[in-house]
Amino acid sequence: MSPRARRSRTAARRPPVRRRPRRPGRRRQRANDRLIGLLAGAALAITLAVAVANWLLAHWWILVVAGMLATLAGGTWLHRRRQAAQWDAVRLSGLRYGLDELDALHHTQFEDAVRELMRRDGCPDAIRVGGRGDLGADVKATDPYGRHWVIQCKHRRNGLAGAAVGTPDLQVLNGTARQVHGADIAVIVTNGRVTAPAVAFAAQQRLHVVDRRTLAVWASGTRPLWELLRAVPPPRRPTALS
Repeated sequence: MSPRARRSRTAARRPPVRRRPRRPGRRRQRANDRLIGLLAGAALAITLAVAVANWLLAHWWILVVAGMLATLAGGTWLHRRRQAAQWDAVRLSGLRYGLDELDALHHTQFEDAVRELMRRDGCPDAIRVGGRGDLGADVKATDPYGRHWVIQCKHRRNGLAGAAVGTPDLQVLNGTARQVHGADIAVIVTNGRVTAPAVAFAAQQRLHVVDRRTLAVWASGTRPLWELLRAVPPPRRPTALS
């Protein structure tokens, strides 16, 4: 018998090698552990929910008391909100400023006063935006007729004795009020003087000037500002006031 035949015969007699089964990888084991944890957590949550529901059904009066307390708290909150709104309305309806008071204000306080006067006249969204980078808008507001107001404030501590508002101030307002801020009505308000060229420029550019005399009438609270100005745009939308 040849050596090759002997080796083949010996190999045939050897038992086949059995491969060991592969163990699941670590990732699969972790995924299984997470799944088991989630199922256990869900089962625990369901068990607790059922237990709480059964307890509440057995003690239904607690739900009634909680509902009554929640209703009482909500009613109290609404009452306070309405009361605060009523007090604000009373305060604003009685808002009055004298020229001496306005003269004594800081320029930021003067802007606040103009904002409050607009709110008094029925513009609840009136805000003060004055400061660096305001682009000529110190106060913005929307009146009851839907018109957008942009107001630039020029406060003079010395009143009529202070520096007059000139054409350059109107030019700033004219360049930004409509193009940048979308104003329907652009106004400059001052407790001081306005030069004649500035008044003429305002008329040419459809700007409105509230000088010291007009400010005195407006701040006295007898009429809203749009009734004191000439040639204001028509209402944007019909309202109860129109």
